[in-house]
Amino acid sequence: MPNRLRRLRRTESLRALVRETHVQASDLIYPIFVREGQTEAEPILSMPGQSRLPVCNLAAAAKEIQELGVGAVLLFGLPTHKDEEASSSRDPNGVVQNAIKAIKDATPDLVVMTDVCVCAYTPHGHCGVLKGSVVDNEASLPLLAQMAVSHAEAGADVVAPSSMMDEQVGALRTALNQTGFRDTAVMAYSAKFSSAFYGPFREAADSSPSFGDRASYQHDYANARHARRELLEDIAEGADILMVKPGIAYLDIVLRARELSDLPIAAYAVSGEYSMIKAAAERGWLDEKKIVLETLTAFRRAGADLVITYHAKEAAKWLNNN
Repeated sequence: MPNRLRRLRRTESLRALVRETHVQASDLIYPIFVREGQTEAEPILSMPGQSRLPVCNLAAAAKEIQELGVGAVLLFGLPTHKDEEASSSRDPNGVVQNAIKAIKDATPDLVVMTDVCVCAYTPHGHCGVLKGSVVDNEASLPLLAQMAVSHAEAGADVVAPSSMMDEQVGALRTALNQTGFRDTAVMAYSAKFSSAFYGPFREAADSSPSFGDRASYQHDYANARHARRELLEDIAEGADILMVKPGIAYLDIVLRARELSDLPIAAYAVSGEYSMIKAAAERGWLDEKKIVLETLTAFRRAGADLVITYHAKEAAKWLNNN
């Protein structure tokens, strides 16, 4: 006798009863851009609904995020000073360091993650220091390690190296251990692809390269096996969480990461994904709530435990009201 698979799809109650994949507000991580030297929020034109926040606004922002049940925040800093050595990236009174302190003072239990990369701290906008016109991998590692330690000293729970330098996870793990921060976790941007989806972010973070691109150190989007090798390297170097970035076009990589490791997997729904949904929703071409919840579910279904998304606050409200 043929099976009638529609039986368990007949009503919403039945569908909910047998639903395999669930998304909760606590699965979400909200990225925040923090600009040094300003006192008011500055809207990001290419990312409707998002703003660069001053440090003085972070206490209120953090309380709202915590009340919504969002799992964590991920901080990106926009400093007033840039130089070839990215010196402000590891300043104890730098923009991210002060942002961490402000959030932890207001919401001690909110998980604070920080991006560890020097692209926004250098005039050239590349993710490491330069030797001529080439990013110098070995010279960049100690600067990234010092930046991570300064974030840990300020109170960060998780540091997230995104520069895609070889051995960056090991460099951070060693530096954190040697300075008494063994309990500070490392979320590795393991499978970070060179992608056109990052366009709005580079405006938001003021971090576009002044020459060339980042294809020599970020993954070629055609290569899944190469990403697997990077995932394995970061696991060996001591990563606590693995990340795949971008998100929706890379669900196959999320699945590969899930099959490869039992570590928590994060998927980053990046700026371009957010802005496309916003633009289509503003024109009435998509139902924003439905498409966001569908894509978040797709990340979780593919194997992601965590989703970094600019929709986190809106999604949390929708999920909490379901």
